[in-house]
Amino acid sequence: MILVLRALGVGDLATAVPALRGLRSAFPDRELVLAAPAWLAPLADLVGAVDRVLPTDGLGRLAWSRPPPEMAVNLHGRGPQSHRMLAAARPHRLLAFANAAAGHADGPVWDDDEHEVRRWCRLLHGYDLPADPADLALRRPPAVGAPTGATVLHPGSKIPAKRWPAERFAAVARALAGRGHRVVFTGSEEEQELADRVARDAGLPPETVLAGRTGLTELAALVADARLVISGDTGVAHLATGYGTASVVLFGPVPPAHWGPPPDRPRHRVLGVPHRARIDRDRSGSGGVGTHPTLAAIPVDEVLAAVDEAERAVRVSGAIAA
Repeated sequence: MILVLRALGVGDLATAVPALRGLRSAFPDRELVLAAPAWLAPLADLVGAVDRVLPTDGLGRLAWSRPPPEMAVNLHGRGPQSHRMLAAARPHRLLAFANAAAGHADGPVWDDDEHEVRRWCRLLHGYDLPADPADLALRRPPAVGAPTGATVLHPGSKIPAKRWPAERFAAVARALAGRGHRVVFTGSEEEQELADRVARDAGLPPETVLAGRTGLTELAALVADARLVISGDTGVAHLATGYGTASVVLFGPVPPAHWGPPPDRPRHRVLGVPHRARIDRDRSGSGGVGTHPTLAAIPVDEVLAAVDEAERAVRVSGAIAA
């Protein structure tokens, strides 16, 4: 049995898909248990590599009562806390980045300036295991009655610095609705008030607000069958990448070189921080209170132009496929 730690969020799990698939390919007959928040189980099912989710909220005590796993894999962080958390399960072997504080000399050296997808693939490569960074596609969720062909706007983020101004989201929504897009707004229950305000300012009816009304399966289905996704650097953007749905992603404190969609996929457009900009360590740049200055500098017309580019890429790829 293989125990994997990735006790984070939607985008974090989506970026670990190639590594999880690599482990499944290397050990097809082993049970693969993912230590992650219980609410992520529906998304874990769509990865196609995970057998079971062990409910785990962040770093702390691992609720492990079974015999020691054959192998534990740290896809969570650089350690030492995450290393020690897995070591408490007494695995026969630990695959993780080298960390002297955790007493783990094995494994590759951590690189701060690395894309999150490639980081975990490189970890496996360091142990001679396969992992293809391009293998990001998610399984399609079951039909759940979510709207199809919608343009999804996701104005919220858990990190205030990653939120593009609400009034600009409203302006984009108003412009796209005028072009004939079926606009809907997504978000968590905590972000419903924000989504309500954006919809109201855009002159769109309350029923366009799906924030707080969709579970993870419904959200995945919505994105999988969407016309377009516009969001900040959040989990929804990673779902769009996983389903090949055209997207415009607005980056603030963290550069796309670390968390963005693959640069060779033109239907995914990125705006904001230059692709190779260095990461802002506190992820704020604005005292953790408001929008990051680089994100705040993105004008509405630039987002609308990126929408045109993303949709043009979809039409071109469709013509080539035909």
